[in-house]
Amino acid sequence: MREAAHAGRKAAYPAQVPSPEATQTRSGRVRGTTWTAGRKSTTREPIIQEPEASEPEATRRDAGVAESSRANRGWWDRNADEYQIEHGTFLGDDRFVWGPEGLDEVEAELLGPPEDLKGKEVLEIGAGAAQCSRWLAAQGARPVALDLSHRQLQHALRIGGAFPLVCADASALPFADASFDLACSAYGALPFVADPVLVLREVRRVLRPGGRFVFSVTHPIRWAFPDEPGPEGLSVAASYFDRTPYVEQGDDGGAVYVEHHRTIGDRVRDIVAAGFRLVDLVEPEWPAWNTAEWGGWSPLRGNLIPGTAIFVCERSEIGAPPAGG
Repeated sequence: MREAAHAGRKAAYPAQVPSPEATQTRSGRVRGTTWTAGRKSTTREPIIQEPEASEPEATRRDAGVAESSRANRGWWDRNADEYQIEHGTFLGDDRFVWGPEGLDEVEAELLGPPEDLKGKEVLEIGAGAAQCSRWLAAQGARPVALDLSHRQLQHALRIGGAFPLVCADASALPFADASFDLACSAYGALPFVADPVLVLREVRRVLRPGGRFVFSVTHPIRWAFPDEPGPEGLSVAASYFDRTPYVEQGDDGGAVYVEHHRTIGDRVRDIVAAGFRLVDLVEPEWPAWNTAEWGGWSPLRGNLIPGTAIFVCERSEIGAPPAGG
């Protein structure tokens, strides 16, 4: 799970995390780089890219598919080390957590009962350090962890695990049709892409008939509130209906981080347009045991307004998109 990328951000707009990218084959599909997370290491490798020389400017403006993917890949390659240091304890090495509230797949069973996961082929999208995939493997599943960020996957290698790691873009998954029984994404990919239907159609393509896809994102209502954990984060500051992306840009005006807003209705329509059936929409309540703050998430806000939305979808064969869609 890679939520709340900008933990502690002092801005009027929310923020989270990105997803994948690679090289094109003759068929037009994107083929990513694959590793197996079988090596354990306690050493930390050098940061791949230097951070920006100056603080990026936060704004709201349009950002297309290519710019969003490029910006978010760069952001995560630069910031993966800090993220894993700051949030690694909460995430653990092999937990499956759906969001900052701490809802765990062990109790939620949104992918199904743990005993039914044995032998299932599962794609995790926006895997980060692959904590969710590691939990799935412990249940006997056969996961594949995919992420846009090479540096995040280096952290997956550092922690270890006997399953493939793939660096690729979620909008062009490097897998054959009907390769997986299940797919999941905990705050990965969907909040950060300009064309969510493209990603959803790719997920549907690689799922087998009846396959389930469960993904979590920042609850859309949060876009109307400042991204603050205290009382100042409880007053509406922007229009919920403003879909203009949140962009951080460098001195040259190019995006270095992008996040896209979709309303609840938009998400439902995207799911249906991609050929899925919405089975459930889960809005986790803030539990009494969780006293932590994570960026704009906090017990104060969590007890009053939802912070995470989890969409449980199944591949539909009724009104399915055209072949190849």
